[in-house]
Amino acid sequence: MNTYLVAYGSLLLAIICETVGTAFLKRSEQFTRLGPSLITIAGYACSFYLLSITLKTIPVNLGSVG
Repeated sequence: MNTYLVAYGSLLLAIICETVGTAFLKRSEQFTRLGPSLITIAGYACSFYLLSITLKTIPVNLGSVG
């Protein structure tokens, strides 16, 4: 499988996980409700993991500046 396809697929899934985590953040009511709090934590954890996979392949730089 193409490594760039995996990287961009991981980036897309990371965005989706982060959006789900953010959506449940308000529903967790400052982490006092267990269900939404667990979904928030899992969403952000999944997002960071998938982003780490993405950053192994896709370079994040501005090129030659100056």
